[in-house]
Amino acid sequence: MSSLSDTLISVATLGKTVGLKGDMRLHVESDFPEQFRKGAEFLSKDRKPIVLESVNEERGTVKLQGVDSPEAAQRYVNQQLFTTFESTRQNVTLAEGEYFWFDIVGCMVYEGMLCLGEVEEIERIGAVDYLRIKTDIGLVLQGEIKQFLIPYQSPFVGQADIAAKRIDVQGGLDLLQAS
Repeated sequence: MSSLSDTLISVATLGKTVGLKGDMRLHVESDFPEQFRKGAEFLSKDRKPIVLESVNEERGTVKLQGVDSPEAAQRYVNQQLFTTFESTRQNVTLAEGEYFWFDIVGCMVYEGMLCLGEVEEIERIGAVDYLRIKTDIGLVLQGEIKQFLIPYQSPFVGQADIAAKRIDVQGGLDLLQAS
């Protein structure tokens, strides 16, 4: 049985070849572009290592280790690059008060002593991240909807305690009842 830390996360897709030396477009699908640097190792879908030999941020291209021609690079076109939760923790530095989405998912959301539900996922709508909350069964039995969204920003989200898997919010009950 695999653990959560072994779960693969898609962080980029390799695009078309560029130039004569096997460079390729890199389409980043991560909030952490700093992890794409010379020598960084990612995984293919079948967990084979893919190592970046060089990165050109201005051009949005990468060169893979051992790939020295457009013909050799062609076999990687449209291939996704994956990493694990543990690798992400090791390779990305968060600022104070920032959390990985995968640490927020599964947290219980409280307003005071009332449990509103559990974070099922995070959705980015425009420039705002929203917590998709699976409403606590007790509230559903009282007639509330099964899911609702809370903007992950002030004044709604107060304190997050990732170790305790708890997020405290304000106005969340109002959002639930208005949904």
